[in-house]
Amino acid sequence: MDEKSLQKEISSSPPAPQEQLQPQLASPHASTDSISSEATQVIDAATTERNEGGRPEELSQDVEALGRVTTGEAYTIFSQRQKHFIVFIASFAGFFSPLAGNIYFPALNDVASDLKVSSELINLTLTSYLIFQGIAPTVMGDLADMAGRRPVYILCFVIFIAADIGLALQKNYTALFVLRCLQSSGSSGTIALSYGSVADVSVTAERGTYMGYASSGFMLGPSIGPVVGGILAQYLGWPAIFWFLAIFAGALLVAIVVIFPETARNVAGNGSVPPQTWNMSLLTYIQRRRHHASTDGLSRTQTSESGRQARAALARSRKVHVPNPLKAIKVILEKDCALLLFYNSFIYTAFYCVTASLPLLLEENYNYDTLHIGLVFIPYGVGCASASIINGRLLDYNYSRIAKKLGLTIDRKRGDDLRHYPIEKARLQIGLPLVYIGCVVITLYGWMQDIKAHVAAPIVLIFFLGIFVNGSFNVSNTLLVDLYPSKPSTATSANNLVRCLMGAAGSAVITPMIRAMGKGWCFTFIALFLVVSSPMQWALLRWGPMWREERRVRLEEQEREKAAKVEQDDRQATAHGSNEDEKTV
Repeated sequence: MDEKSLQKEISSSPPAPQEQLQPQLASPHASTDSISSEATQVIDAATTERNEGGRPEELSQDVEALGRVTTGEAYTIFSQRQKHFIVFIASFAGFFSPLAGNIYFPALNDVASDLKVSSELINLTLTSYLIFQGIAPTVMGDLADMAGRRPVYILCFVIFIAADIGLALQKNYTALFVLRCLQSSGSSGTIALSYGSVADVSVTAERGTYMGYASSGFMLGPSIGPVVGGILAQYLGWPAIFWFLAIFAGALLVAIVVIFPETARNVAGNGSVPPQTWNMSLLTYIQRRRHHASTDGLSRTQTSESGRQARAALARSRKVHVPNPLKAIKVILEKDCALLLFYNSFIYTAFYCVTASLPLLLEENYNYDTLHIGLVFIPYGVGCASASIINGRLLDYNYSRIAKKLGLTIDRKRGDDLRHYPIEKARLQIGLPLVYIGCVVITLYGWMQDIKAHVAAPIVLIFFLGIFVNGSFNVSNTLLVDLYPSKPSTATSANNLVRCLMGAAGSAVITPMIRAMGKGWCFTFIALFLVVSSPMQWALLRWGPMWREERRVRLEEQEREKAAKVEQDDRQATAHGSNEDEKTV
């Protein structure tokens, strides 16, 4: 559906009262929440009680809004300050997966020497890390969307810390290989959890900025990791790398246990529904105990009963099951998601081919040692982090610009209904130019390495590589969450699965490609492949809204059937209870 047809559809709608103007975009949660209507009603009541208890809501100013919807449930009750804290922790948690993957690079030769194995066998631990980095989130993402973010965060970090301690103490290759797989399983789930946490607390209009902040953390991992790893391996020995990771992760785990709130919308709704006691942060638990102690018995009973009813309604609206990694496959099989995921994996593979080959080329062309190679990754990381923040703001600006052009209202409090909004256009108008500029940068980088230009040339180019190529990758990640707002962790795990498996293949073939084609033509081929396959993005622009609407209708029908089944089960349970009472009498 193009822009003219959207405007025509909106203008042909019958007139409405002033308070109902611009309903298409500002309709609360028409397609973004999978919560049943019963759960929504109970959550509304819980939100009212909690707000009357004195907790202020901080609303961001929306200068583009032409009107304001004043009824309905707020998308989240978390204040701006709380949302910033949640995004900060999410970004910090996601930092560990790329950090653990790249901090290991400078010590590869030392590990091979100490364990008396070949470099080829050591390289297998890199490939296995990437494979599990793709597979593990398919389980963790589904579990997080069902059971909540906090328990899965804690599980991931417990696994990660245990693997790090084992890696620091092990003395043989088999243990190294197995524990690297376990380490990857623990750390890689945090990326899907990070995107899920951001989607829980941010409406579509501000999601670009928050996703940018979240992704800036794990974009710094590939640049900081080799530097830290090189210093630790050189001065303390390679086991110190894993002790460092264990201690660093342990500090964050304490913060999550003590102060990080549950944000999953299937568990806490918009934040107004208190989770189960075992799933509360220590701070939340203490605050609730103090609140209960300061209120009279009747108010305390009413509040507890309201929370219990809200939790029960949410529990009935979701199906508890064993985590199913095949749910990520279902996301990949959606037409719009398939185009987005596979092209996004091409971008990531091109990105990974450059970084994976960088140490080899720096050593061959400039005789750089391990520490200097690690330092070269710093401008690359700065470019990645800058892209995440700048592109996030550009995405939000473009979202507001298109909404204003279509005459639609942005509701930053309750969230927007995207069924009449071209979200694909809003995102890809930023992402596609970045891809094409990034292809030029990749080509120049290859030829600078080929002619052995001054080292400043490739260093500057990898900085711009981080801005443009990584920037386009982040845009695709944000669009994916927009397409699956109710299950963002599952969608992100599908993204991890495709990109990591593709990236593992790329890392395996990049060195033979450089040897066979030469540096210049190898990276020219990679850039041309991105250009030739870019019509996948144009197809998403053209048919994406139609495919998204088809999926929305299908999922809503499934939700209605599920709600009807739950209602029928409740009636049967009530009837059974009545029969038992009659028998007792």
